[in-house]
Amino acid sequence: MSRFRLTPTAEQEARLLVHCAHARFVWNLAVEQHSHWRPGRPLPPGYVEQARQLTEIRDEHAWLREGSVTVQQQALRDFAQALRSFFGGTHGKPTWRRAAVHQGFRQVAVRPEHVRRLNRRRAAVWVPKVGWVRFRWSRPPSGELKSYRITRDRAGRWHLAFAAVPAPIPAPGDGSAVGIDRGVAVSAALSTGELLHCPGLSRAERARALRLRRRLARAARGSNRRARLLRAIAQLTAKESARRKDWAEKLTTRVAREFDVIRVEDLRITHMTRSAKGTAAAPGRRVRQKSGLNRAILAQGWGLVVSRLEHKAPGRVEKVPAAFTSQRCSACGHVASESRESQAVFRCVACGYSGNADVNAARNIAAGRAVTARGGGTVVRPVNREPRRPDPAVPGSRRRNPLVG
Repeated sequence: MSRFRLTPTAEQEARLLVHCAHARFVWNLAVEQHSHWRPGRPLPPGYVEQARQLTEIRDEHAWLREGSVTVQQQALRDFAQALRSFFGGTHGKPTWRRAAVHQGFRQVAVRPEHVRRLNRRRAAVWVPKVGWVRFRWSRPPSGELKSYRITRDRAGRWHLAFAAVPAPIPAPGDGSAVGIDRGVAVSAALSTGELLHCPGLSRAERARALRLRRRLARAARGSNRRARLLRAIAQLTAKESARRKDWAEKLTTRVAREFDVIRVEDLRITHMTRSAKGTAAAPGRRVRQKSGLNRAILAQGWGLVVSRLEHKAPGRVEKVPAAFTSQRCSACGHVASESRESQAVFRCVACGYSGNADVNAARNIAAGRAVTARGGGTVVRPVNREPRRPDPAVPGSRRRNPLVG
């Protein structure tokens, strides 16, 4: 998806906000219709019936009729797609949209003449009932343009995203493979020995964000001061998100170009970053520490890196079970928790190999080894399994002791 910075005028911005309000209103109506459904009741209306109802509503209300019908219909199509994703098990249930958070709409039936380039750095896109809106021409849009989405983030920035599927990055064809170990102290460690860190806010920016949040806690709700503080915090958050996305795009493009096979850990990030506060009957422990860990994990862009790799290198990304990859020696294959001396140091207790712990895990991932707790496949006898005493009541349980001979 090609994303550009939109630069509307004050008058165009007001009209764009009207489109966003109409799309959000129609979406919330669809959510309300489906919120009343329970098992055993008649099914709620689908897209075709909702589109017919939308026509009736537009005839009754002039303020809705002044908006674009395609924008409102696409909100219903987006809701129908969200329902399919929910029942397919890939996404959560569609919920209400709020004006302070969700500002955007989608436009379809885009033709080549709807986008024109003005000069070296500027272009314009045609928006129904708004006119030609300028955007920054940072690069040519890839693929065939069929639709676009216009959004406004909490920092007040407008963006234009064309729904065009880019061509995958060709593989080098040399049979090379790389493993990527994702962490918190080191965002991504490659099996080649490279340690990469996801850029975030600087120390001064983090201190400013902390001061702003403290002032926000003392600001009165609904005041202009609170609105200014929210906008300032949103600008810092948007800056951090932009840096993380830029780092992930550059990393995934380089990895897709240099390696044929890309292996990553099969991590369930949603489960790993779930809150630990528990319930009133069974409250959790160390909730503040867990919430800090969750924020640190989400700030590294683990899911973004894997999803962009799957987009740029389809069919070349393999997921390896994550069990014991950090405790397995990449040299001899021995598994022991004692080998992981610290976050950065790995020293095998069997063969004496030492190196960076994250690089060692990345090499295990690159080899595609599914490690078990028994330490199978090692060159020495595993020491991480307690010997079992034979049971005389079980036939065949008496085995020769290899230490006796």
